[in-house]
Amino acid sequence: MSEEQVIQETSTLCTRESLAADLRRLGLKAGMTVLVHTSLRSLGWVCGSPVAVVEALMDVVTASGTLVMPTQTGNYSDPANWQHPPVPQPWWDVIYEAMPAFRPEVTPSHKMGAVVEAFRTHPGVVRSNHPQVSFAAWGKHAEQIIANHALENGLGEQSPLARMYDLDGYALLLGVGYDSNTTFHLAEYRAPGAQEVQLGAPIIENGTRIWKRFKDIELDADIFPAIGEEFEHTGQVLINKVGQADARLLPQRAGVDFATEWLRRHRL
Repeated sequence: MSEEQVIQETSTLCTRESLAADLRRLGLKAGMTVLVHTSLRSLGWVCGSPVAVVEALMDVVTASGTLVMPTQTGNYSDPANWQHPPVPQPWWDVIYEAMPAFRPEVTPSHKMGAVVEAFRTHPGVVRSNHPQVSFAAWGKHAEQIIANHALENGLGEQSPLARMYDLDGYALLLGVGYDSNTTFHLAEYRAPGAQEVQLGAPIIENGTRIWKRFKDIELDADIFPAIGEEFEHTGQVLINKVGQADARLLPQRAGVDFATEWLRRHRL
């Protein structure tokens, strides 16, 4: 959707202040630890664009809470697995040797949206050191959440998702569906039956850039909408409008536990 179309379809423009008021009406509060997924265009036309969204979230949660966003870099992966688009096989060895190493302070997120990039580069935001599934965080528990992010099983027990689970955090979906709810991935590691895969990415190890191969599991966000729809029936999901977007705020620990049991029942 073009910016002109967004303007035409916006009944009331959004500001930092109006977004903060909408977020409070949804149930977001000071002191919460919250993982945010958002679509900027779904909110309607925002005065101040992604920076206004980020700062509205900060205004509500405050420095006594913690904001977290996924800053993933799916392009820092094995070119042999690239599909949209694929690259010619003769290029693979060149990519293995030449792709710059992931650096949390430099490498931009990939296809994560304008709000994520505005957050990643905002003063005071820190980022975990995973070449494919990093997270950025700001606030009270930011360092605790991003520290020691394991290379293997990057969304599992040694990930920011697990640290947020320990902190009894929340997930906030602003104009996106449950297929974007990264926090459900933690359940994929906790339920039996996951298929192991080998991944690869360029990293810095002992001061040297190398292509590193590591183990993980096959992830499947396509099942998350079904899990989310059933979880809503428990009455634990707060739903309201933020700007023009449908927004959902859910307790992460309860959501992960529910998703884990759902997967136990449905995995073959």
